[in-house]
Amino acid sequence: MNQYILGQKEEFEKAVDYFKKEISSLRTGRANPNILDGITVDAYGVKTPLNGVATINVPDGQSITVAPWDKSIVKETEKAIVNANLGVGVVNEGVHIRVTIPKMTEENRVALVKKLNERMEEARIKIRKIRDEVKDSIESAFDEKEITEDDKFKFIKELDEVVADNNVEIKSIRDKKEDDIMTI
Repeated sequence: MNQYILGQKEEFEKAVDYFKKEISSLRTGRANPNILDGITVDAYGVKTPLNGVATINVPDGQSITVAPWDKSIVKETEKAIVNANLGVGVVNEGVHIRVTIPKMTEENRVALVKKLNERMEEARIKIRKIRDEVKDSIESAFDEKEITEDDKFKFIKELDEVVADNNVEIKSIRDKKEDDIMTI
């Protein structure tokens, strides 16, 4: 692998990791604590991640319990979950909050797959932007006579292979998530 690709290898990995993180919050009809990622609770005057103020458990396949460590912030925790607009039921049971995952209809599943495809396209766009940056640096190195024409074409071919590998990885992650969403 050439130095131009190696310089951006971490960026390619970040794009794939970002995609994984983005789709982890898509619900699949089964209780998954990842759907609560990204929720922040206004606790003690500071926005704090939900998992930083509470214990999150999955007692069964259709519900999640959120138990704040400090019982004085149960209301704020409930409010944060409701405001996240996840399409789940939220019940304050005094010392903890029960989040119920409704059964998904075919319509919900199709809408989620559509969101999944949008997020996949966003990830592919990020990969293409990184590819364009690397290609520009290879071409400018050629223009400045730092590399030969043969090296230029060889490096661009390597770059295209790396981009193709990343796109295949994103597609396989997407396909697995689609199977999870569409499984009843």
